Amino acid sequence: MSVWDDVVGQEQAVAQFQRAASPEGSLAQAWLITGPPGSGRSTAARAFAATLQCEHATGCGACQACRTVLANTHPDATVVATDKLSISKDDVRALVLTAQRAPATGRHRVIVVEDADRMSAGTFNVLLKSIEEPPPATVWMLCAPSAEDLAPTIRSRCRLVTLAVPSAQVVAELLVRRNDVEPQLAERSARAAQGHIGLALRYATQEGALDAREESARTLLGLRGAGEAVLAAQALVERATAEAKTHADAVAEEDRAAFMRSAGIEDGKVPPSLRSQMKQLEEDAQRRQTRLVRDVLDRYLLDAHSVLRDVLSVQSGSGGEMVNPGVEAEIRRAAGTGEGRITLGLLEAVQEARARIAGNVPPLLAIEALLARVAVSQR
Repeated sequence: MSVWDDVVGQEQAVAQFQRAASPEGSLAQAWLITGPPGSGRSTAARAFAATLQCEHATGCGACQACRTVLANTHPDATVVATDKLSISKDDVRALVLTAQRAPATGRHRVIVVEDADRMSAGTFNVLLKSIEEPPPATVWMLCAPSAEDLAPTIRSRCRLVTLAVPSAQVVAELLVRRNDVEPQLAERSARAAQGHIGLALRYATQEGALDAREESARTLLGLRGAGEAVLAAQALVERATAEAKTHADAVAEEDRAAFMRSAGIEDGKVPPSLRSQMKQLEEDAQRRQTRLVRDVLDRYLLDAHSVLRDVLSVQSGSGGEMVNPGVEAEIRRAAGTGEGRITLGLLEAVQEARARIAGNVPPLLAIEALLARVAVSQR
């Protein structure tokens, strides 16, 4: 057993972390861990944090230090994750104060920031001095999709570790070993997720998730007119909004209940002095829902990209393994009625739609434009 068991397909990165954590290694005090969504950035950061605190300095996974870091209960390991659109300056100021404290029980004070790319330029400025001149025992770990997602002043002061997209095979093996998923389902889920470990787990364990993905692919390849495209886009955005609202409402209710308990409010009536804090909770819930809608739509766009890439693969005769074998008949039919140059243009259009949504273009407009282009190409 080891804290590194779930960091799959990242042998070079793991070796780099282990060398740095060893007694003879060179331990930087600021790390930037990058990699595509689903590559395991946060898992790797937590494993590295556990190794730094490990009683045997190996990341054994069995000692109390390793177990408490992985359980997020170690007093000297702080992990920050956000499901909102951004990490606020106040959040980072609190982290900076935490970073100044000496370790209580461990050898290091470790601060892990997931989705560090969600900091604004002003927030990076709050963090900069602590990254430049951290206390001797403090180690920062920032996680982001790419180094370019962080301010140059921050990334230049961090040691960079880049993770790769794990292969479908190693992701499937992880699902079988860790989650007891049936091997055939694990392989199908891993291929559909394209190396995204979290998505693969969702497909393997959430009933109907894979079937819904394949139905969406059939809808995409079956569009034949602008009217169908508009209706499909509207249905997709409505579904994403409903999914996001369900999750956001559940988290908001938990946050509200925790706030009431901490404030000692039993009758549900919030006193005037605390209403601003309650309003902040409501605003956080709205931002959380906005981000979740974008995440759901981005997941759909990545799926659409994989379907169109399968179409292009058939058209070009590359012979590559399909990501979407469940809709092979529809893919081959689309390949036979279209042209490779048009499919290539559609792949670029998918990436444009992703960029537009990330850039605050109304999601419905971005999805409508994409699906209309797909529909016109398939007439």
